[in-house]
Order: sequence, then C-alpha cells, then structure tokens
Amino acid sequence: MADTQTLDPQALRRSLEARARELGFAALGIAGVKLAEDEQHLERWLAAGRHGQMHYMQRHGRKRSRPEQLLPGTISIISARMDYWPAEAAPAEQVLADPEAGYLSRYALGRDYHKVLRRALKRLAQHVAACAPGHNFRAFVDSAPVLEKALARDAGLGWIGKHTNLLTRDAGSYFFLGEIYTDLPLPADAPVSAHCGSCSACIGACPTAAITAPYQLDARRCISYLTIELEGPIPEEFRAAMGNRIYGCDDCQLVCPWNRYARAAAHPDLKVRHALDAPRLTELFAWSEAQFEQRMQGSAIYRIGYERWLRNIAVALGNAPGTAAVRAALMSRRDHASAVVREHVGWALARHEAVATRAH
Repeated sequence: MADTQTLDPQALRRSLEARARELGFAALGIAGVKLAEDEQHLERWLAAGRHGQMHYMQRHGRKRSRPEQLLPGTISIISARMDYWPAEAAPAEQVLADPEAGYLSRYALGRDYHKVLRRALKRLAQHVAACAPGHNFRAFVDSAPVLEKALARDAGLGWIGKHTNLLTRDAGSYFFLGEIYTDLPLPADAPVSAHCGSCSACIGACPTAAITAPYQLDARRCISYLTIELEGPIPEEFRAAMGNRIYGCDDCQLVCPWNRYARAAAHPDLKVRHALDAPRLTELFAWSEAQFEQRMQGSAIYRIGYERWLRNIAVALGNAPGTAAVRAALMSRRDHASAVVREHVGWALARHEAVATRAH
C-alpha cells in the first residue's frame, strides 16, 4: 500500500473535484463511516414495516449503515452529486394538470441513471486510484446496501428535508447520488445546517399522505413505491389519489421552495427520450410488449416490466375523463392475459360507468 503520508490531501481533493466536473458531477464531498443514529432510524422504520415489499432494505443486515462491513477496510466515502432536472421537458405542473397525459417522474425521462452514474463514478474511482496507488476503491449507485442520503449529508452535500430527500441550497433536490468507498484516509467535510425551517409544503402536497410527519415516510403509501416497487395490485384506497402519475411522483419536490434553484442536467444521457415528458395515456396503453421492451430498454422504467406498466396506466385511465378514446383503450385490455391488468382495467371501467350513471 502506498505511503499515505506522502499524499497531499488538498491537492488530491482539487484533482478529484476537477475530474468529477469533467465527468458531469456538480459537487462532491467526503464522509466518514459513523452512522449510528441513522442505523437506529432505519431499524425503527423497518420494524414498523414501512418498507413494504422492499425486502432488500433489510436483507443485508447492518451492512447498509456500517460501510466497513460492506467493503472491509473502508474508512472514507466520497459522495458525488449529478443534477438531473430535464429543463427541456414539458412543465411538470402542466402535465399533472392534464388528466389525459401520463406523468413520469422527471428523473426517469432520460437513460437509466444507474448506468450513467455508475460509469462516471467508475472513471472517478480510477482517477483517484491513479493518484493514490495501492488503495482500494469501489463505486456504488443503488446497487448495494448504502445509506446514500445520510452519507451525502455527512459529506456536506446537503441536508435531509422533511420529505426525506436530500436538499441543497444551490440546487434543490433534483439530483442523483453515488458513492465511492475507500480505505484511503481523506479529511471528512463538515455537514451543512438544515434550512427547511417552518416550511411543511411537501407534507401537505403528498397526494397519498405518505409523509406521515416531518422526516417520516411510509413507503407503502408513496406513489413512487406503488408504481415502481409494488408487485401485484395497487390498493384501491390510493388509486384515485394517483391521478395520472404512472411512474413515480415528484409532488413533494415540485412544491419545495429550494427547487427554484434546481440545475438543469448537464449530462447528455439525462435528456428526455421517446417524448415521455408529456405522453398521451391512450397511446402508451396501446404499446405492445415488444414496443415496451424496445422503447424502455436503457431506461430506469424498464425494471418495472410490461405488466406493471399497463397496471399503472390503467389506473390513470380510470382517473381520466370518460371519453370514447379512454373507454376504447380500456376495453382493448379487458381480457388481457394478466389478472393484475384485468383487475385494474375493470376498476377503471367501473369508475367510468359510475360517473356516467350519476350524470344521468
């Protein structure tokens, strides 16, 4: 192992930041590995069952909150931020206000961020390894049990807001986070102070009341969880509140005052693809499985699969105006092979029939 006494931490930091900017990162910081309070918070959350079907949250024991267990020898963590706000996309509020359009979370409009971020982080790790040979480095992007928001907070990249997302004063919350674990002793950054103050806009904006209290999220009620993580049927109690949100939800971020400072995505792979910023629900529902596979390949959306895609759109069509086109789209899937899709289509059709009956 290289003699760490010969390394100039400040020179290494400057080199690291310069390379990070070249790779499309907006900021980075250094954190230590002590996450005792976050570990307790996570274990209480898991014990309450608020993770729903996300069994991976507890599958790895305490490796998530104890980095040295995930990668033995880890003593420093480089946390990096990459902005993703698609400035060229149709205004989010405009899409949400159009019940015949489908709303997809803005982070998913470009290429799969896992691949984009992982590639950039790997190159950043290679740069640090070249500057400090003999040390170990490993990059993570949602691919391993990592408390990324807590680590980013400890690295001085922001504070965890009342909606449980990381916030920073100069860029809001529309960014991805990635980490590099290393046994290289690096001076840790100081955490920044929190600036939510008395604001609770995010809590009131959640369509399904998933933010049960400041800094408390029940994932089982969250539209992002319901449309992405949840397998099987979506509980009926949440369907009407989902509106036209067919993949994820940004409501708690859209109302956050700090997001007036959101920065547009700099990485070209995060630009809008396939006109998914304001798609028509009936057109998306008409996609064949082959079309879904072809168009969603390379997208984060691909992970949910075709069945959940149709399930989510069926709910949105149930919340859309009962036009002839909407009804025809639903009828076309009434006998779909998937029981889950059939059930949601049936719910949507019944909803329109009830509205039509009341109108007469």
